[in-house]
Amino acid sequence: MRGRTLSAGIALAVFAGMTVTLATQPATASPSTATTAVTRPIAAAAAALAAPDISVTNVQAHLTQFNTIATSNGGNRRAGSAGYTASLNYVKTRLQAAGYTVSEQYCSSCTYPSNNLIAEWPGGPTDQVVMFGAHLDGVSAGPGINDNATGSSTLLENALVLAAQNPTMTKKVRFAWWTDEEQGLNGSRFYVNSLNATQRGYIKGYYNFDMVGSTNGGYFINRVTSTTAAPLKAYWDSLGLQPEENVEGQGRSDDYYFQQAGIPTSGYAAGASARKTSAQAAKWGGTANSAYDPCYHRACDTTANVSATVLNRAADGVAYALWQLAVGGGTPTNDFSVAVSPTTRTVARGASTTATVSTATTAGSAQTVSLSASGAPSGVSVSFSPSSVTSGGSATMTLTASASAATGTFTLTVTGTGSVTRTASLTLTVTGTGGCAGGQVIGNGGFESGTTPWTASSGVITNSSSKPARTGSYKAWLNGYGSTRTETLSQSVTVPAGCASYTLSFWTRIDTAETTTSTAYDKLTVRMGSTTLATYSNLNASSSYVQRTLNVAAYAGQTVTLTFTGTEDSSLQTSFVIDDVTLQAS
Repeated sequence: MRGRTLSAGIALAVFAGMTVTLATQPATASPSTATTAVTRPIAAAAAALAAPDISVTNVQAHLTQFNTIATSNGGNRRAGSAGYTASLNYVKTRLQAAGYTVSEQYCSSCTYPSNNLIAEWPGGPTDQVVMFGAHLDGVSAGPGINDNATGSSTLLENALVLAAQNPTMTKKVRFAWWTDEEQGLNGSRFYVNSLNATQRGYIKGYYNFDMVGSTNGGYFINRVTSTTAAPLKAYWDSLGLQPEENVEGQGRSDDYYFQQAGIPTSGYAAGASARKTSAQAAKWGGTANSAYDPCYHRACDTTANVSATVLNRAADGVAYALWQLAVGGGTPTNDFSVAVSPTTRTVARGASTTATVSTATTAGSAQTVSLSASGAPSGVSVSFSPSSVTSGGSATMTLTASASAATGTFTLTVTGTGSVTRTASLTLTVTGTGGCAGGQVIGNGGFESGTTPWTASSGVITNSSSKPARTGSYKAWLNGYGSTRTETLSQSVTVPAGCASYTLSFWTRIDTAETTTSTAYDKLTVRMGSTTLATYSNLNASSSYVQRTLNVAAYAGQTVTLTFTGTEDSSLQTSFVIDDVTLQAS
C-alpha cells in the first residue's frame, strides 16, 4: 500500500433475511475470533458451499517464491527492478499455462517505467466485466511480502483455481497485477486512463486486495456498506468477523483511480501502520495499540510477516465473491493441474538436466495423467519417468542435449492429458560445449560504422563537431533542443549463456542549461527489454565523459533489446551524449 493518503455499486441481489445457525471451528492462529456459532443468510451459506476452498498452503507457496525472487535481486521487488520483472514473469508463466489470455501493458509515465500484467479468463460476456486487482511491486526497503505479495498471491491462486475448475461464466473475469503503486498508484492510473468510456462502462466492479495477511491484522472492506462490497462482506459476516470500513486505506491503493473514473469498487485489507484499537482486539484477537503490520515498508516484511489465518480468510472471501458475481453451474466432475519446478533449466551440448513435473487433483477424483512435451529444439530429447502418473503424483523430466543440439533459449510446453488437458511451461537454454562463449556482443558500439545495427531517431548518430565524440568521430547525441522531445537509440543483442559476469558499459557526457540542483526535468533511461536498468538526468551533468557500468547477468541466454531513451521538457536544453557502448560477457 502506498504510504500517503491521496484523497460504488454492482447490481447484486440482496440476500433474503432468513438465517441459519452454523457451527464454526475456533481459529488456529492469531488474530482469531472468539465466536463459536454465528448466523448467516441462507443464500450466503449456499454460495459459500458452491465456491471452492482456496488452499492457504498454495498461497503461501507463492509468497515463498516472491521472497526468493527478492532475495536473488537485491532484496526487493520495487517497480522497474529486476525483482519486479522476475515477479511479473512468475505470475505470467503460471497464468499462461492455465489458459488465460495474458498481456503486459508498459506504463511509460510511471516513476519506474515497467509493466502492468492483465489476464482474462476466456468465458463470459465481454461487456460484463468483474475485475480483481492487486499491486505486484514493493518498496525498496524489503521483499514486500505482506505489502503486497499477499494480495498478488491471493489473486494468482484464485485465478489458477478458476482455471482448474473451469465453470460456466456469467461475467467476464479480469485479473490485474499493477506496477508502480508504491510511487503513487501509477500503474493502475495508467491503465484506467488508457480505457475509453465504453471500455470503462464494461467494468461492472473493481475489487482491490492490498495487504491481506497482516500479523496483527483486522478485517477491513473498502466501502463496506456499498452494494459492490456485498459479496465480500457476506463471506466475512458468515464467519462472524464483523468487518469494518477500510479507513486507513482510503485513497492509498489501486482502487482509487477506478473510483475516480466512476467504476464501482471494493476490496479487502488487513491494515498497515495504523494501530489496532482495544475494541478491535476484543473481537478479532491480536494486540491492542500495536500496528496491524509491524513490518510495514521495512526489511522485515518477509514470509514471517504474514498471518495464515487472515490470509486464508481473504483468499476464501475472494473465491466466494468471484463465484457469486461471475460463475454459473457446470463445474467439471474431475480435474487436475500440472506444474514444473524449476521453470528454467540450462544444459550444455552433450549433457542433460532434469526438472520435476507435479500434478494435483483440483476437482472430483484422482485420474491417470499422461505426460508429454513439445517445443524442444533440434537435438534435444525429453523423457518422463514415469511417463504417466495418478493426479497428485509427480515425475522426473529429463532433457538431454546432443553434441549438435541447437543452441539458444526455447520455451517447452509440458502437457498432462487425462479427462481434460492441462499444461505448464519450462524455459530451456542450450549452450555450446565448453560453457561461456564470452566476448563483446554490442555491434558498432563506437558508432563509427554508420547506424547499423542501431535503430535511432533521426540525427541521433552524428559526427557533429558541436559535441565531440569520446573516441573517433561519431557518437549518439540525444536531445539538446530545449523543447519537449523524446529520442531513442536501440539495438537487439544476444547475450551468451554460461558466463560468470556480464557488464554493460557506456560513456555519457551530459550538459544542461537547467539551473536546478534538485529536480530531474530531462532524463535518459536505459532499458533491457521492458526493464529499466538506470535513469540519468540533468542532475548528472558533467563537463567530460563519465563511464557507466551495469550488471546485466539477468539476461544471460536471452535476445533482448537495449534501449536508450532521452526525454526533454519544454524549456532549457539537456544533451545526453553516448559513446563506446559495450556488453562484455566473460
